[in-house]
Amino acid sequence: MVNLFQPLVADLISLPMPTIAAVSGHAAAAGFMMALSHDYVLMRRDKGVIYMSELDIGLNFPDYFMALMRSKINSPIARRKVALAAGKVKADEAVKMGMIDSAHDSSEETVEAAVRLAEQLTGRNWDGEVYADIRKSSFPELCEVLGLIYKAKAPSKL
Repeated sequence: MVNLFQPLVADLISLPMPTIAAVSGHAAAAGFMMALSHDYVLMRRDKGVIYMSELDIGLNFPDYFMALMRSKINSPIARRKVALAAGKVKADEAVKMGMIDSAHDSSEETVEAAVRLAEQLTGRNWDGEVYADIRKSSFPELCEVLGLIYKAKAPSKL
């Protein structure tokens, strides 16, 4: 499964548009990695946790899981809680730790907030290829592990 999941992460990192994950329940192991593969993560606060179960079940992390966590979870304390303590983190704590963007009171509110954010981002009319290149250049270690190559291009508007 680890080998089959890696192309999905690579595809999400390569998409030529902003991506948003609306987490309405538990996001464990690959589910958490899928959420982290998005640009924005919104989560329901009253149910569900983000959690990496590998330590509890005796599995090592694939290299791209660790690269994704290092790229997207900036706090070493938050990474330690997730990776080395197998901590189950609820939405409000995940916001405080910088692992997700926002917490909402229900599934409906989570989805509504995600749709509002998507509408705001869509309204920007960004060049998708430029967006994808900037995303990939923002996470060089992750892209290297995933085998993605980004090409910096700066088309002149002059």
